[in-house]
Amino acid sequence: MHARLRRPKAAAAEFARYLRTETVGGVVLLVATAIALLWANSPWGESFRLLRDFPIGLDALHLKLTVGEWAKDGLLALFFFVVGLELKRELVIGELAEVRSALLPVIAAMGGMMVPAMVALAVSAGSPGAQGAWAIPVATDIAFALGVLALTGSGMPSSARIFLLSLAVVDDLGAIAVIAIAFTAKFDLLAFGAAILLCALYWYLQHKRIRSSWLYVPIGLLTWYAVHASGIHATIAGVALGLLTRVRPDPYEREAPALRLEHRLQPYSAGFAVPVFALFAAGVPIGADALRMLTQDPIALAVIAGLLAGKLLGIFGFSFVAVKLGLAEKPAELSWRDMAAVAMLGGVGFTVSLLIAELALPAGEAEVAKAAVLVASAVAALLAALMLLRRSRAHRGTETVD
Repeated sequence: MHARLRRPKAAAAEFARYLRTETVGGVVLLVATAIALLWANSPWGESFRLLRDFPIGLDALHLKLTVGEWAKDGLLALFFFVVGLELKRELVIGELAEVRSALLPVIAAMGGMMVPAMVALAVSAGSPGAQGAWAIPVATDIAFALGVLALTGSGMPSSARIFLLSLAVVDDLGAIAVIAIAFTAKFDLLAFGAAILLCALYWYLQHKRIRSSWLYVPIGLLTWYAVHASGIHATIAGVALGLLTRVRPDPYEREAPALRLEHRLQPYSAGFAVPVFALFAAGVPIGADALRMLTQDPIALAVIAGLLAGKLLGIFGFSFVAVKLGLAEKPAELSWRDMAAVAMLGGVGFTVSLLIAELALPAGEAEVAKAAVLVASAVAALLAALMLLRRSRAHRGTETVD
């Protein structure tokens, strides 16, 4: 009887463990994207648009958002909270605790933002959407990129994952900062002040070792609401709270709050939040006309060039120069060919690039830009996968590692 009662709980725990693996997270994201594209381009495409644009929420609190906006503003905040937790752990007790080691992904991320933006600006110069298109290729999709690395780079050293994770997080934080500065139509100082106070309260409770979820959940929701009301994109609330979470366990604790929260929330982030966002963001028309636009529209060409050429040149180039000048230190077990493969993964813009496209461009131009993001991200993932498979074989000893 007792064994029978425990079985559903054990099955749920096993399913959650399965969702935590990056390979599965990448596959779930890929499946959600495929469903979105098939649904949006099927005879039932109108039902997709009706669902995506269906309003839900309280108008009195300025929270009457469409289903697509809830996915973009709400669910992605959970994803960025988990990302913030992992980054904080790496910065404090992980491989990025050393300044010279932490500098390399930061410098690489700067290159991965600046060069794609300049490439996109150069390609789209003179077109009506150029003022928004430059920001689209600055981001790297953390979940998708890590999924490709886990799937095809199993023979790569663990430092490749840490470098990619740190690079992608800094990259996306920069992209969110770009959103906050360049694409915030309004700014409410009072709401922003409330968000700062709530973050300070969260940090104080962490400092005092308070563990009650009855306090933290309302604080988290109120912080999200305050950031949303301030006019800044609400996902920044997730990042801020993640970075304020304690990562060093006390002697009496089995694990620190950051690790415990990451363990609990990762399945919801990878198995629900990110795929649902992808479902509503990736549903763009991909017909003959749309594909023709990708080869003719300056915005589409700017996005593709920025993600494929700009990312590779920016990430690899800045890393190479930083190491040669002695500003940063490359992991000893990674060769420059390994770094090139990881840099190619930076071209997988997907989640945040889709988000920026929606915020930066009018509806019609955004659809073309999102189609360009999907195509460029798929090509970057394929090229990176081929490079990673080759480098994985090298690290297993079937080829000479340079």
